Amino acid sequence: MKKKTILVVGGAGYIGSHMVKELLTSRYNVIIIDDLSKGHRELIPGGMFIKGSIKNSTFLDTVFSNNIIDAVIHFAASSIVGESLKHPLKYYSDNIAGTVNLLIAMHRHNAKRFIFSSSAAVYGEPLKTPVTENHPCNPTNPYGTTKLAVEQILKDCDKAYNLKYISLRYFNAAGADKSGTIGEKHKPETHLIPLVLKAATGELEHIHIFGTNYPTADGTCLRDYIHVSDLARAHLLALNALFAGEKSAIYNLGNSKGYSVRQIIKIAEKVTGKTIAAIENEKRDGDPAVLIASSDKICKKLGWRPKYEDIETIIKTAWTWHKKSI
Repeated sequence: MKKKTILVVGGAGYIGSHMVKELLTSRYNVIIIDDLSKGHRELIPGGMFIKGSIKNSTFLDTVFSNNIIDAVIHFAASSIVGESLKHPLKYYSDNIAGTVNLLIAMHRHNAKRFIFSSSAAVYGEPLKTPVTENHPCNPTNPYGTTKLAVEQILKDCDKAYNLKYISLRYFNAAGADKSGTIGEKHKPETHLIPLVLKAATGELEHIHIFGTNYPTADGTCLRDYIHVSDLARAHLLALNALFAGEKSAIYNLGNSKGYSVRQIIKIAEKVTGKTIAAIENEKRDGDPAVLIASSDKICKKLGWRPKYEDIETIIKTAWTWHKKSI
């Protein structure tokens, strides 16, 4: 049987590079496109790389004309909440217009399967936790609004063009491949765990805690951290489900456990053996107090189970990567 070809959009990024590795291990043909504005060529573990932007319709047409694409996994997006509040038009352009370009190319070339990297940001401030997929969606920032808008576009494309999709709403991606060869590398870095570990290596003098009067046990916000390799495996299960004829669906992805900022710092100090200095700041606009997932649906429907549930283990894998990449 001929191997299927998967197009990974944004495959030079943090989650995208882990997805490429998972696909290669599962013996798919992999094509990666990335404009390298945020991704890193050296993180791509294999496959065929083509540099270019999904905002360029001519580029996309060339990629689809030259290759038979069996499915698309879409990671390319701007994803910093604070930036989205300051520059919403950039986010509407990158995340909505760019994705529409990609979907137009897929439709033109009869590509019918799509895995979308969505976000818990679609929910906004949770009314109750853990958050299930039927929780009302009321984003508190343009980033979340763009992810929700794309989900609606996908529903419309399913009805009109029979495009089958699975949208994965993940909470906080963390950790690194157990090999330590690929991991999280953002400029600027905004995610808590890598910032804490950069403080442990001495790359940063301290970290900032944004908000200390949230309605939580220690006053700092709670987040649900999911290992990046568990995320990649969930995408693979979603992909295989579409190939098996499953209908379009939306799933949450998280560990269903919440850890505060102060808890993450304390665990990172244990893992690294370093003291990590922190400065307290005012809370940021658009940051919910608590975001914890219910992943029951994907566990029941697709048989997904996280391998890295323990937060200390997740931080250890990230620490292995950060020590190597200093």
